[in-house]
Amino acid sequence: MDKMRILLVAGGWSTEREISLKGAASIAEALRARGHEVTLFDLSDGFEALLREAGRHDAAFLNLHGQPGEDGLVQALLDAAHCPYQGSGPAGSFLALNKAAGKALMRRAGIPTPDYEFLPFRPAEGWKCSLPYPLFVKSNTGGSSIDLFRVGSEEELEKALDSLFSRRHEVLIETFIPGQEVTCGVVGRPGEEKALPPVLIVPRREFFDFHDKYAPDGAAELCPAPLDPAVTARVQEMALAAHRCLGLSGYSRTDFRLREDGELFVLEVNTLPGMTGASLVPKEAAAEGIAFGELLENLLLYAVKNAR
Repeated sequence: MDKMRILLVAGGWSTEREISLKGAASIAEALRARGHEVTLFDLSDGFEALLREAGRHDAAFLNLHGQPGEDGLVQALLDAAHCPYQGSGPAGSFLALNKAAGKALMRRAGIPTPDYEFLPFRPAEGWKCSLPYPLFVKSNTGGSSIDLFRVGSEEELEKALDSLFSRRHEVLIETFIPGQEVTCGVVGRPGEEKALPPVLIVPRREFFDFHDKYAPDGAAELCPAPLDPAVTARVQEMALAAHRCLGLSGYSRTDFRLREDGELFVLEVNTLPGMTGASLVPKEAAAEGIAFGELLENLLLYAVKNAR
């Protein structure tokens, strides 16, 4: 791959800012080791500065989590600046970030996803959730398991809703699916996508929360997942189906629950998944013999080819 001037966009002002900056350090190191010129740009410096810098670089690598970043806004700005970037465009990014919208599209496409209720505002007094307990309550556009609550009663549900609505979050309530947590990445240009070997996640705590994702004593992540080959094939097929259903490109990571009877349910699809050498998609790529730096270069190559 020819050497490139890469604008590495990270930081910003979402609740996942520090996670974004930490991952960007790993990306910068890997790309520089392969001879590329990397400029780290903190999105907190503003949109006008982003557009100026975009014009001085061959491509951008986005390592943003939450909003703005995963919502398609930065992608739309880079499109206007004619600066290629890895991953999905504005529409796919927004549809994947908005959990209720993504689930509606997947339901229409016949992709199983847990039953849910979407609350764009606080329900009127006397409202009762139609779903059976236990439930997961989360921000409709949040990530990294921040603002995620497992509730087992009306009282606990009310407290979770108080917390989320007090910070003006839209809320998604979802049925708990007992079983195992599985995730699967997809990489490749449109029409050439390939599902990677899945990861089986074994939480140390009650469920795969923020601590389990990022703490040194967090969840065990087994890759390739020790699953029956037929189950692995279904996970990969469904990850590809979800990726295409939402109109994504470049790469994504789909999170699943695998029920004890073997049924699979898509929880959500991530368009800018974590990208350190120890993150889930790089682990899956490594299982296919693709080194971290090579994976990053491949994603940029897809972006540049699509732009052309």
